[in-house]
Amino acid sequence: MAEAVYCGRFAPSPSGPLHFGSLLAALASFLDARHHQGYWLLRIEDVDLQRTRPGAADTIQRQLEHLGLLWDGTTRFQSQHFPDYQAVLDDLLARQLAYPCQCTRSQLQSRQALERYDRYCLNQLPLSESATGAPAYRVKLEGSNLSFSDPIQGPLPEATYPLTDPIIRRRDGFYAYQLAVVVDDQAQGITHVVRGADLWSQTPQQHALQQLLNYTQPNYAHIPLVLDHQGRKLSKQYLSPALEAAQARQNLLLGLRLLGQHPEAQLETASVQEILEWGIQHWDLDKIPKCFSLPYPQESL
Repeated sequence: MAEAVYCGRFAPSPSGPLHFGSLLAALASFLDARHHQGYWLLRIEDVDLQRTRPGAADTIQRQLEHLGLLWDGTTRFQSQHFPDYQAVLDDLLARQLAYPCQCTRSQLQSRQALERYDRYCLNQLPLSESATGAPAYRVKLEGSNLSFSDPIQGPLPEATYPLTDPIIRRRDGFYAYQLAVVVDDQAQGITHVVRGADLWSQTPQQHALQQLLNYTQPNYAHIPLVLDHQGRKLSKQYLSPALEAAQARQNLLLGLRLLGQHPEAQLETASVQEILEWGIQHWDLDKIPKCFSLPYPQESL
C-alpha cells in the first residue's frame, strides 16, 4: 500500500501579528514538511470571531512571505466553514453522541466539574431557551484510555489529560477549537502536525474525537514553547513584539538554533532562501530539545 503524501500545516489565530513564538512553530512545521517533500498548508483559525482583529490575517500572510515560508494552495479560513462544523454536530446529535449543556461556570465550580465534566446535563430534560438562553453542546468521549507518546515530549501521563466531554459549540453559537481543528485536519488531509507544547495535553481529546468520527489521525510532534524574561509564554496576550521583515534572517537563524539544528557559521551572511534551503536539507526532528519550554535569549530582547 502506497504511503500517504506528507501534508503539514500552520494554523495561527488572527488575534494579532506573528511573534517569535509563532515563528518557531511555523518554521518547525515548514521544515518538517519540506524535508519530507510534503505539502505545507496555511489555515487561519478565526473560528472565534470575537478574538479576530481586522487585518491580522493579511499581516500574518505577509510576515510569512517575508520569512520565505511559502505555503501550498489557498489559505483556509475557519470562518468560511461554519456549515461544515454544524454538519458534524448534527451528525453527532443524531447518533446521540452529543448533548446540550446549560451549566454555568459557577455551577461547574460548585460541583468541581470545571476540569472534568460530570455529565450533569446528559440525562437532564433540557430547559427552554427562553428561560436559560441557548445551550452549549458537548460531545460524549468515553473513558477508554488513549496511549499517546510524542517524539519530542515523550509519553503524556494519563493523569494530565482525563478524558472529559468537551464543549464543541459554545452558548454564544461559536464552534469550539476542539471540533473545528479536527474537522479541518480531516478536510485538508493533514498527516503531520508540528506545533507548540501548549497544545500537547489537548491531543488525546482530539484523538478521541477523531476516533468517534472515524477520521484519520495525524502524527503529532510538540516543540518547546519560548518564554519571555518573566517566564511567560511568548504570546499576543502578553504583547510579545511582532516580527519585523528587516529581521527575517536573524529570526530564522535564531529559530534554527533554538530548534537544535545548529546552523553553520557561514549562514550568518546568507539570504533568507539560502537559510531555508540549508534548514530543509539538514532538518532533524530528533535534535529538537526534549523539553516543554525554552528561554528567549536575553541578547535577542
